[in-house]
Amino acid sequence: MNNITNPLLFEMIRSFSALAKCLNLSHAVEELGSTRQTVRRHISNLEEVRGVALFKVVDRRYELTEAGERALPEAEEILARGHAWLRGQSFHVNGLQYLTHSEPNGWFFHQQQHPLRSIWTQKSPLMREVFRSWAMGGGDIEAEELQHIRQYLIVYRRTAVGWICVEFGDSSFYVRWFGRERARSNVGNPIGRMPGGEEFARMLDQAYQEVEITQNARVDHVYTKVPRTTGGELQTTNYRRLMLGGRFPDGSPALFALVEPTDEIEIFGVDSNAFVAPNPEISLEFDINSAKYGL
Repeated sequence: MNNITNPLLFEMIRSFSALAKCLNLSHAVEELGSTRQTVRRHISNLEEVRGVALFKVVDRRYELTEAGERALPEAEEILARGHAWLRGQSFHVNGLQYLTHSEPNGWFFHQQQHPLRSIWTQKSPLMREVFRSWAMGGGDIEAEELQHIRQYLIVYRRTAVGWICVEFGDSSFYVRWFGRERARSNVGNPIGRMPGGEEFARMLDQAYQEVEITQNARVDHVYTKVPRTTGGELQTTNYRRLMLGGRFPDGSPALFALVEPTDEIEIFGVDSNAFVAPNPEISLEFDINSAKYGL
């Protein structure tokens, strides 16, 4: 099977992903606009190339094998990356991820990953303090070292239905942008999907998954439009986001995010004059005298 062409490989992965999601051959065929014979052949060829069975049939129903379960996340990532790349939504800038999408109604989203050294080179005492506090506390959400900056954080947990917001700090950007009432109402709700389609959403999720799995840190600059009320007018905002891997008291993985509105960001292809200066209403008020670990 060494003569498999790239287009055929992509179609084989599509067949595998579709069947893995529904575990029903007829439904997979309908989703793909293909035939039962073609999907079966794609799966058989893929299993031959990989040297493992990806599915087993139990009582006439498809089930993923352990090898199939291990292969599925990367297969879906390959498809998402391929589709996003073809649409010009995803590429790399200086070796780091860049995502972009826009809609006819004027909505847009640009996200560019930046190196961790930007924490120290940019003017953000709060971001430096959060990073140091997280490191000193070992990522434990209840660590004493984190308590003085916890009010600025958004805390997430990953579940079977997606990323769940479990805590909005009273001084977090989410509370300052949407208001305390809406924040409290959204505790326990999954993160809302933005426009752009399933593949773009999967690409956005990669940042969260990367931090959760590695229990490390990541910095992104974001330039987008967000309504402040349900169905309200889109408003431009730009911010730095620091994401940190952590743990809940039971040892399960958590994710902390500091979202800091600022016009001191860098986004590939966007004129810096386009960024809006945050007004006092949404700015995060951090007293540098409260810093415990230096600035």
